[in-house]
Amino acid sequence: MKHPSAKLLTTLIAALILLTGCSTTKRLPHDEILYNGLKGVDVSTPDGTTFPPDLLETLETAVAVKPNNSLFGSAKYRFPIPYGLWVYNNFPNPPRGLKHWIYKKFAEEPILISDIRPEVRTKMLDNILDDNGYFSGASSFELIQGKNKKKASILYKIKPGRPYLIDSIQVLADTTHLFHLIDSVATHSRYFRTGSRYSVDSLAALRVDIANTVRNRGYYYFRPEYITYLADSTINPGAIAIRMDVADNLHPWALDRFKTGRITTIVNRNKGGGTPDTIHTPRGLLIRFNPIRLRDNLIPGCIAFNQGRTFSVRQMDLTQTRLSRLGIFNNINITVFPDTTQRDKRLLDVTIDCTFDKPLEASIEANVSSKSNSYLGPGLTVGVTNRNIFGGGEQLNLSLTGSYEWQTGHGRNSAFNSYEAGLNATLAFPRLLAPKFIPRSRRDINWSRISLGIDMLNRPHYFKMYQFNTGISYDWRATKYITSTLTLFKLSYTKLQNTTPVFDSIMSANPAIALSFQDQFIPQMSYSLVYDRAMNRDNTINVQAQVMQAGNIFWSIYELCGQHGQKSLFKTPFSQFIKGYAQIVYGRRFAGRFWLVNRLAAGAAYAYGNSSQVPYSEQFYCGGANTVRAFTVRSIGPGSYRVPPQQINGYFDQTGTFTFLANSELRLPILGPLEAAIFLDAGNVWTLRDEPSRPGGQLKADTFLRDLALGTGAGLRINISMLVIRGDLGIGIHAPYRTARHGYYNMESFGKSLAFHLAIGYPF
Repeated sequence: MKHPSAKLLTTLIAALILLTGCSTTKRLPHDEILYNGLKGVDVSTPDGTTFPPDLLETLETAVAVKPNNSLFGSAKYRFPIPYGLWVYNNFPNPPRGLKHWIYKKFAEEPILISDIRPEVRTKMLDNILDDNGYFSGASSFELIQGKNKKKASILYKIKPGRPYLIDSIQVLADTTHLFHLIDSVATHSRYFRTGSRYSVDSLAALRVDIANTVRNRGYYYFRPEYITYLADSTINPGAIAIRMDVADNLHPWALDRFKTGRITTIVNRNKGGGTPDTIHTPRGLLIRFNPIRLRDNLIPGCIAFNQGRTFSVRQMDLTQTRLSRLGIFNNINITVFPDTTQRDKRLLDVTIDCTFDKPLEASIEANVSSKSNSYLGPGLTVGVTNRNIFGGGEQLNLSLTGSYEWQTGHGRNSAFNSYEAGLNATLAFPRLLAPKFIPRSRRDINWSRISLGIDMLNRPHYFKMYQFNTGISYDWRATKYITSTLTLFKLSYTKLQNTTPVFDSIMSANPAIALSFQDQFIPQMSYSLVYDRAMNRDNTINVQAQVMQAGNIFWSIYELCGQHGQKSLFKTPFSQFIKGYAQIVYGRRFAGRFWLVNRLAAGAAYAYGNSSQVPYSEQFYCGGANTVRAFTVRSIGPGSYRVPPQQINGYFDQTGTFTFLANSELRLPILGPLEAAIFLDAGNVWTLRDEPSRPGGQLKADTFLRDLALGTGAGLRINISMLVIRGDLGIGIHAPYRTARHGYYNMESFGKSLAFHLAIGYPF
């Protein structure tokens, strides 16, 4: 007798086989054709000319209509099982009952060629060509049919001809301050040059640039539509002469240059109501409804307007941004209106209306981590934030984190392997509690952060470690593209609570590593800088640099006091070292969403004075999801050193005090949020000192290239707004250590050269 689940499975398979033989065009009228998707847009350009890739993308978007059972919303690709059409064409639809529910739930009405109206869409393509200077272009379409003549996809054919170029430009007469500003923007615009292709979109972009510029110079009521163009193609056949003008319906206020009048800020309670309290500040009138927790100077410090100065829309945007970044308001509204009470009518009064958000915010974040060192486990973070604890936008955050891990893979048991827990508190002030000489931008809010925390890591088979830390740091933006972080002081204390004989045997064989695990204080100062800029729509650059020193101040104090030799803090040695790291990431867009992104990175750490080894937590490692993806984390290095096969958990040794990375990745779109990547990675870590317990690990010029691990591979990414889920499959080409194979390609086998990584975010 068959099991009920086996019967159900047999029934489902039989139903699927039956449906696959069903028609998807059975109910179509005899003169209709089922739309099978977009075959493509074929552009035939004259010899010696190229067609702009961004314009081709615009044309494809204009005719990209999704067919039935579209795959990820694509107009070209379809899901192979058209169950919606099967149900529509072959399933009965009674007025009521189960069959009616199935039909209404799953049936999909067919999309027909007549619904797409390709003859109308060719006219749309012609209009797009005209708007982009291809006035002699012509579009047509062809139905691509297979064996079933009731189905067809659409191929659009375009013969654009040669584009019309701008051969002469006439700007406004330089008779007023406003017209002078407009002419200055136009003559320096990349959209408005002789020899460039005529484009309606480019001229519209110039309108927006002009309006933004003059509105930041006091002409608040000027709008992009007040700029008009007269284009003439008869003066020089095949070319365009353009004359700029202003619209006839130009509002008189658009010609006036305004200054800032009265500034009024109203701060409302989250629950509404309250007693109004009026305060005169250097940045206008502040009306707040008490009882409320708000420092008198907080709001004025965010207002960019200056009474009596030229009005600027940029000041409005900057005020909105500053108030939003405080994180204490759920609604901010800025209104501007002419001041009709003054003799000089060219004044704009500003009213800023803010409503407080709820002060407390709780968050719970759960995750599952799959690590490249064969560890798997869930984690949980619970946090509570008071976003205005002292009334000045100060944020107090308390977070409790916890996670546990177990090892996976062939030959491993499922025993509970390790867990981690931490309690951290951070108090952030929306200003710099620092000397005035630190350069900062008033365009952005700068932060001072005080932190205190404790973390515990327990690996039952090896060790239990505690780390206490406290510190103060500053975050500020010096310019539009440069962000700086100065950790003025950070003190960490690492305590190895207990160890197992297995761990002790590993440390006995590696004295240098054992020193890095010793109980110690780490007093640090560090500075990091990030330069992030999109130079244009096709080129981006990100430069990061960090320098850190530990122990120098304490060491100097002890030396001045006459204490030489080994120094300690509370009878515990403190670490002394210097560390630096820098990386450059350059991105180049070729067409559409095709990007080539490259990274070059290097770092070094050196212990001296009171320490002979850099702390283990501050050393570099290689391999894993973000470095050389053909190797698992900490499975390579330092240098050509390889952990002896009989040593258990040798990854403790896979760290170094010098690192070098070079990565190149081609990122390309597939369908909707689905992206692909092809990458090439090289890198490793080394020791700056010779360590006999790890032969081949020291950095040397003559073996540097041979010590670089090299790997390639491919990956898939799902890019959902701000979240990127990434899966990369790395393929090893060259291992830096000796293997059973000779030659540059020395991977022991193809299967053993593979490494898969699942991660969040791009690798660089």
